[in-house]
Amino acid sequence: MKKIKKYLGRRWVSIVWTLIILVLLALPGSVMPKEQTFTIPQLDKFVHVILFGGFVFLWSYYFSKKQLPFTKLVRVFFYIFIAACVYGIGMEYVQKYFIPMRDYDEADIIADILGAGMAYGLCTIWFLGESFNDHKK
Repeated sequence: MKKIKKYLGRRWVSIVWTLIILVLLALPGSVMPKEQTFTIPQLDKFVHVILFGGFVFLWSYYFSKKQLPFTKLVRVFFYIFIAACVYGIGMEYVQKYFIPMRDYDEADIIADILGAGMAYGLCTIWFLGESFNDHKK
């Protein structure tokens, strides 16, 4: 478990996750599977929640390891949340105007913001709680 935490706290992990989101959301519609052997309703929304929740979690974890003052860390987490929301909204417009056979979907934007918001809340409680306790010592 310590090895996993060690790697999660590195910047390259967050950058790779950010690029994975870019690649997955920029795939042309012709590459997407047309016929599924089993159908899970709204699976793509769940994927959006995971992608953008992971974005916020990984970047927040990276910055939580930087020994920043508590108040600055609070701001950084909020900026990461905002960046995730802007990234999600922006990618929907990229899909709408620049990616062949991909559509703009407001529900995807809601899923992106929901995932980012849940991760922001969890990270704020978890990482800032640790940081606050370390700061009080």
